[in-house]
Amino acid sequence: MSTPSPRRHTIADLLRRTRRRYPERTAIRCGAVSWTYAQFDDICSRLAAGLAGLGVAPGDRVAVVSRNSHAFAALRYAVARLGAVLVPVNFMLNAEEVRYILEHAGASVLCVDTASAAVALQAADGTAVRHRVWLPAEDASEAVPGLLPFDALLADAAALVEPALEADALAQIIYTSGTESRPKGAMLTHAAVIAEYVSCLVDAEIAQGDRVLHALPLYHCAQLDVFLGPCIYVGATNVITGKPTPDNLLALMARERITSFFAPPTVWIGLLRAPQFDATDLSALAKGYYGASIMPVEVLKEILRRLPGTRLWNLYGQTEIAPVATVLPPEDQLRKAGSAGRATLNVETRVVDDAMQDVAVGQVGEIVHRSPQLLSGYYRDPERTAAAFEGGWFHSGDLGLLDEEGYLTVVDRKKDMIKTGGENVASREVEEVLYTIEGVSEVAVIGLPDPKWIEAVTAVVVRRPGSALDEAGLVAAASERLAHFKVPKRVHFVDALPKNPSGKLLKRELRRLYEAR
Repeated sequence: MSTPSPRRHTIADLLRRTRRRYPERTAIRCGAVSWTYAQFDDICSRLAAGLAGLGVAPGDRVAVVSRNSHAFAALRYAVARLGAVLVPVNFMLNAEEVRYILEHAGASVLCVDTASAAVALQAADGTAVRHRVWLPAEDASEAVPGLLPFDALLADAAALVEPALEADALAQIIYTSGTESRPKGAMLTHAAVIAEYVSCLVDAEIAQGDRVLHALPLYHCAQLDVFLGPCIYVGATNVITGKPTPDNLLALMARERITSFFAPPTVWIGLLRAPQFDATDLSALAKGYYGASIMPVEVLKEILRRLPGTRLWNLYGQTEIAPVATVLPPEDQLRKAGSAGRATLNVETRVVDDAMQDVAVGQVGEIVHRSPQLLSGYYRDPERTAAAFEGGWFHSGDLGLLDEEGYLTVVDRKKDMIKTGGENVASREVEEVLYTIEGVSEVAVIGLPDPKWIEAVTAVVVRRPGSALDEAGLVAAASERLAHFKVPKRVHFVDALPKNPSGKLLKRELRRLYEAR
């Protein structure tokens, strides 16, 4: 390996610089583990040296299937320091789905925690994976027999010869969730990810004095690159948990005096509905963030009412843009309720028609972006890469509109538009109305095949505790506020809506469930 460039600027370099500024500040807290920035940086270098000792070289793929932990955070920076490529994998996938990612990415190292080991190791059989590493979890756990333990992999940091890595080197391949097809591997360079960090630092006001709770899965780019990465960049204190349940989150927020917290709307709703919410001391919580899916306006108003000392940001984007594209700041939360805000610092956003022409103010079109934050392409998929960048802009696949001030409203995913009786209905519009109905705690609106309507507007509803709301009452209330063709033709009441570990609503699971009925 040659001497690193004096202009080197990689994800791992950000940690080293923070260590020099704040060596004794707490960097990571997870369970019983607490590391200062000096300790965290040393551990990342030792882990990188250990991986190098296994033969891991720049460009090699290191996959991780694990819940959140201090070890996951260390692996992220060790892989970057070594010049290898991180491949985070959703720990909720089955063995066949994990195997596809391991094979497609060409992973040579697989890192797992105890809870994910059985499925992940089964998936690795017969693949190119040569080394299997065990990662300790938030709670004490025994190492999985036959795997190389995390602590045993820590080598002498002085033995590491860092590669001459450039900012345009590949940092990670993150696989987007597949719905109708296999997931795509979004390739993101160090430069792309760092450009996104800068956008977050400026527009989401992430600061070195923050005490941040990281509770959503680190395999997902929202928690990894909107919060953990920028927080390490500026020197914030990071509390990591792999248990995003209301009781655990509320207890951690109070005990750790958390000042900053991100969650998708479903998790915020769970916190608001928790019996202990009002009794928990959340007075330190100064910054709240939401994203990953659209926040119902009624829920937004409830958060602001019940957490009057918390400023809120809405962050919109997707994996391919690393992932923040637009931001709605605190001062616009009520004035522009329901909006995704305006393009963030390093992003240019338009709303266009099929001919790539800007649509008129207030007209629906596809959301497209230009940005240094964007992926360099889909791994081993030139056709989908070309389609995504057709016309010189990245096609998000989301439908939206811009108002006269340039604020973006995301109407729906293209695939979530419901075509009913010759009319197009945005599921989000119907959901917003249903959330105003007394007795509705959560709701998802989908389109289901119907001989008369082609697609029937269908509401899947979680009632508030103690509510006696029934289908007739919901339809009657909706009919007062919606055009007749937008009113749900079918209503299903359930105890819970299906979500992935990031709290994102899985409408495809609802479609599969109710299409079979």
